[in-house]
Amino acid sequence: MDAGLRERLEEIETKVRSGERLTRQDGLDLYECDDLAWLGGLAHEVRTRKNGDVTHFNINRHLNMTNVCTASCAYCSFQRKPGEKDAYTMRIEEAVRLAKEMEADNLTELHIVNGLHPNLPWRYYPRSLRELKAALPETVSLKAFTATEIHHFEKISGLDASDILDELIDAGLESLTGGGAEIFDWEVRQHIVDHDTHWEDWSRIHRLAHQKGLKTPCTMLYGHIEEPRHRVDHVLRLRELQDETGGFQVFIPLRYQHDFTDMKDGKVRNTLQARTQMATGIEALKTFAVSRLLFDNVPHVKVFWVMHGVNTAQLALQHGADDMDGSVVEYKITHDADDFGTPAKLTRDDLLDLIRDAGFRPVERNTRYEILNEYPGPDPERREAPQPMRV
Repeated sequence: MDAGLRERLEEIETKVRSGERLTRQDGLDLYECDDLAWLGGLAHEVRTRKNGDVTHFNINRHLNMTNVCTASCAYCSFQRKPGEKDAYTMRIEEAVRLAKEMEADNLTELHIVNGLHPNLPWRYYPRSLRELKAALPETVSLKAFTATEIHHFEKISGLDASDILDELIDAGLESLTGGGAEIFDWEVRQHIVDHDTHWEDWSRIHRLAHQKGLKTPCTMLYGHIEEPRHRVDHVLRLRELQDETGGFQVFIPLRYQHDFTDMKDGKVRNTLQARTQMATGIEALKTFAVSRLLFDNVPHVKVFWVMHGVNTAQLALQHGADDMDGSVVEYKITHDADDFGTPAKLTRDDLLDLIRDAGFRPVERNTRYEILNEYPGPDPERREAPQPMRV
């Protein structure tokens, strides 16, 4: 590390400890830092200042009612075209049946994301929420639809996003999802996204949601063709919007995934993977740390263990993250369980063990980050002696 960078990093450390906001150049300098212990430690200070020794989690399930999509985004293996093998669209009654089967897990959140179906009518979506809400306990929140989907609903309905959100909220919507953000910078976005929901519409729709009282997550897909400067730009755009609305509850860095198995029809839909390597564990931890340090006005940073594997997720809790997502059970949009040994689901007890093993106190939350249950932290005596490796 050259002397100039070391001096700038010392200045950044002083800023962080005094609560001063970091700049774009500070973010770029942090990504240049090769001292992960120092970087993680600084992010951990901020994480502790905001959330103490707590790691949040929830009991959730994912429901994807259709994988039929008009878009063919370069990174996406989930989408299918009408008539393709493995293309599916659920009747609302089927979606309700599947959701009712999940109820026994004592879930508190149903997370719904779909493809951009060319033929489903707009009314399918509010009706699906109404019927799911009626079928599930009051304690289950419906967290549904990306800003990209809301933009798609505008096109198929002729309504504007404000009216669409009003109807969805009336039907039971409690939060949008954070997807569709990917990387906002057009230099990268034009190569990875095959729909026309870009920063202007993504931010417009989340701004409207916040004005209507919804709290939403925000995301960033990293580790493909973008560079650190694009990640910094992405976070700063979200930080500026958060200054305006205060509506983002959590920031979620999502690691871009390769396909590790061929699709059943023999097609590899991820057209990026021939020229990408995926982010290493070190790059992932650096991204969490820099994001936590830059994004000073969002209360939480979540590590989605499905995309990172449980070991990297545990380490991320020491590098700025304070939320480990939830039980998930099935996540059709990524396929990393094929290669990383990531489990298909984590039970509440699994999550408690993982969080304690990482040295934190587990707290179960709902979609609104209201505390449902607090659990004891790690047993200090357990840390004194070597423990068997988890298999």
